[in-house]
Amino acid sequence: MIFIGIGSNLSSELGNRFKNIDLAISFLQEKGIKLLKRSSFYETFSQPNKNDPKFINVVISVESNLLPVELMLILISIEEKLGRSRKKKNEPRTCDLDVIDFNGIVKKFKIDNFELLLPHRDLTNRNFVLHPLKEICSNWIHPKTKKNIDALIDNLKAANNEITKLY
Repeated sequence: MIFIGIGSNLSSELGNRFKNIDLAISFLQEKGIKLLKRSSFYETFSQPNKNDPKFINVVISVESNLLPVELMLILISIEEKLGRSRKKKNEPRTCDLDVIDFNGIVKKFKIDNFELLLPHRDLTNRNFVLHPLKEICSNWIHPKTKKNIDALIDNLKAANNEITKLY
C-alpha cells in the first residue's frame, strides 16, 4: 500500500489550509491515483519554529501503477499548483506532500534536485504522520525498522506529541 502525508499551514489563492488538502487529494485523483482511505484532519505546531502558523495534516492510502519517482513528480507538481515555493527549509507552505511508504520499498531515489527516501526518513519523529497513519492502518509496520505503529508512537518525545484531532 502507498501512504502519502499531506500538510498545509498557509492559505493559497485557492483556499484555506483545509481546502488546500482537499484540492491536493482531488488533483491526485485526477491523475488516476485511487484514494483508498483518508485520515481525519490533525493540527500540530510547526516544526522547528512553533511561532509559525499551525499545520493541518492528513495521511491517505492510495493505489497506483506509478513508479515511486513518477508519483513523486506528480506530488511536486501538485505542490506547485497550490502555490508552494521552496526558498527556505521548513518555511510555512500552502501544501506539502510526502510519500510516507510505497508498498514497503526501502530505497533512495534522486529526482532532479529532489531526493526521495523510502520509507520517509523522518516519519518516526513525526506525530502528524504517525497518528493519522495509525487511524487508517492500525497494523502498519515500518518497512525498515520492523517496528509497529504503536511502538513508534510510544517512542515519540513528549514535547513532539502535541497533536489535536479535528474531524
